[in-house]
Amino acid sequence: MRHLILTLEAPLMAFGGETVDNFGVVRWFPAASMLTGLLANALGWRRTEAERHQRLQERLIFAARIDREPAGGVRMTDFQTAAISNKDNSWTTRGAAEGREGGNYTNWLRYRDYLADMRVTVVLRMEEGEFEPGLKDVAEALEMPSRPLFIGRKPCLPSVRLFQGFQEGETVLAALLAVPLGSRDGQRENIRVLWPVGEGVENVRPSRRYMLTDERNWVSGLHGGGRSVCESVVPAALFPAVDSDDALAEEGESA
Repeated sequence: MRHLILTLEAPLMAFGGETVDNFGVVRWFPAASMLTGLLANALGWRRTEAERHQRLQERLIFAARIDREPAGGVRMTDFQTAAISNKDNSWTTRGAAEGREGGNYTNWLRYRDYLADMRVTVVLRMEEGEFEPGLKDVAEALEMPSRPLFIGRKPCLPSVRLFQGFQEGETVLAALLAVPLGSRDGQRENIRVLWPVGEGVENVRPSRRYMLTDERNWVSGLHGGGRSVCESVVPAALFPAVDSDDALAEEGESA
């Protein structure tokens, strides 16, 4: 089966988890909802096209690996504050301004986590169906996106090309294992990977199997719904090494 290869690399990235109050936490792997939004943005869809987003999310099957851990191996937290009064208007996800009522608060405080200098490879395919788009359509949209793309949050602009070609594989994990590690990333002995249940390979056993709540109900606009995934640490030797010419090209692209 054919899979599309994505490289997610940026000075700052945010794979959002469950936000509680004013704390915006991140996870180590991209969410199904985030990838859905990324591809839909490249295709030029509007947020109001909820059913198209929902169908796309339901069709996505993907695996991910952490090629380069974030700087220092930890999350960094951005402290954000804004002075907002009860007469100020703000933009909603519906694309319209909305006024505020209630108390006249002085400052709003938020904490938003980010992952710095990280690199993640994703391979994905879409279940066959009567709905568009196909993998070729997505690849073309990533090469020439309808809008500027970001990884998780709007300040997180990619530093390399997102689309990195196609890879054949019987499962998404098999396809991921066939994607070479970059020369700068292959020095670690073990690579962390995530894949959906039923999409593994015989020689990689999961160290964890759990329900991951990383989907969004695009019709209601709320996050909810989950899927069963496996997580493991895979020896770097299982991945092919990139050749010297490709390594030089990668260095130049990231510079």
